[in-house]
Amino acid sequence: VQLQASGGGLVQAGGSLRLSCAASGLTFRSYTIGWFRQAPGKEREFVAAFRGSGGSTYYSDSVKGRFTISRDNAKNAAYLQMNSLKPEDTAVYYCAASRYFRPSASSSYDYWGQGTLVTVSS
Repeated sequence: VQLQASGGGLVQAGGSLRLSCAASGLTFRSYTIGWFRQAPGKEREFVAAFRGSGGSTYYSDSVKGRFTISRDNAKNAAYLQMNSLKPEDTAVYYCAASRYFRPSASSSYDYWGQGTLVTVSS
């Protein structure tokens, strides 16, 4: 199983970025896809998740209304559209896959991508 996150970069505050997560080696539509992030010196935190069946989504309070998670099961891909970015959104962003829907529990995720760096300048 491989998850490949991409799309990070440097953006000014108020700007937008779209992260992508390409998956292979798993029955993608059956898995919850989650996005997590880890800022320098901080613990990894949950950002958003999209359930594999039923289409439920879940967001952390810190990104609700600014970020949107989506997925394309035909392409084995998930996305995180990030709008109105803030300097505090600066972090390495990881995508992960879980057989369960416990969206914010990082321990429930079976597979992790390598991360992509998002830097938001003020």
